[in-house]
Amino acid sequence: MKLLHIIPAVAILIIAASCGGGDNAGKNPYQTGETATAGAKSGESIYKTNCASCHMASGEGIDKVYPPLAYSDYLKDKTMTIHQVIHGSSGEIVVNGKTYNNTMPPQQLNDEEVAAVLTYVYACWDNGGAKVTAEEVKAVRAAK
Repeated sequence: MKLLHIIPAVAILIIAASCGGGDNAGKNPYQTGETATAGAKSGESIYKTNCASCHMASGEGIDKVYPPLAYSDYLKDKTMTIHQVIHGSSGEIVVNGKTYNNTMPPQQLNDEEVAAVLTYVYACWDNGGAKVTAEEVKAVRAAK
């Protein structure tokens, strides 16, 4: 009986912590300006389906295995970030001063989905709130 009361409480804590914390607590994580975008909203579900299993629900990653997306200096180069999602990578990368040596498979997402998930990641975890457009993704995809 007590377990039935604990499960909803734990679920609420997980949902509340899924994007933000700290200074962002209580703010709309999809808001990158004065209004929330539909693309960022769908980005959350794409993130949960495609990214959270490695980078974790709160973007913290797994030390020495999967790099963090939360508070990530790697995200400063938007073109490189888009390239990472659509083409994947293997080998060493440095994120926030730590070296990670793993493989990220290319994500099977269309341009709008890549834009939405990256807009979500940029809107969360103090990553600057940049908006990624489908046109930017299309340009990076064509450059390969």
